[in-house]
Amino acid sequence: MMRGAFDDAPLTTLFPLLTPAEAASLHRAAGTVDAARARRTAADWEWALEHAAFPGTPLGTPIVLGLDVIEHAEGGDQLEFLLQVVWTDRGHLAVDTAVNVACWCETDHATHDVDALRLVIDETSLSDAFRAGAERLTGWLADPHDADHWRAKAGLPPRRMS
Repeated sequence: MMRGAFDDAPLTTLFPLLTPAEAASLHRAAGTVDAARARRTAADWEWALEHAAFPGTPLGTPIVLGLDVIEHAEGGDQLEFLLQVVWTDRGHLAVDTAVNVACWCETDHATHDVDALRLVIDETSLSDAFRAGAERLTGWLADPHDADHWRAKAGLPPRRMS
């Protein structure tokens, strides 16, 4: 994975069919996300040139382009906000957005998605899906940055204090 500012991401290499208008739309949407997280720890955008073409049915989810904003709290708690362009197992691009929290269940699940959205590109354009994902992410970034707030919304157990 390569990392840097969104402006550094080689969009036309990652998405060869992207028109100049669609690329401009992605830049505007990424700009709203960058502005929403500007007061927090900087997080780089990531991209994988080797995932520009569908890699076949892989293990895991091949990320083409994404942003992962992680916030850590005392006691090992974690809150994570994601916006990613990924390949589905059927060879379609999708925009995934999610809020993840560290798991404090009796059985350790590692993390839980407490809110998520997936938009498959064959159902909409990449620029429209990315804009919708960016809007969802900026809305989440405006919400409380307390993992227990998100756990309560999802009906998950609160963090165990040591």
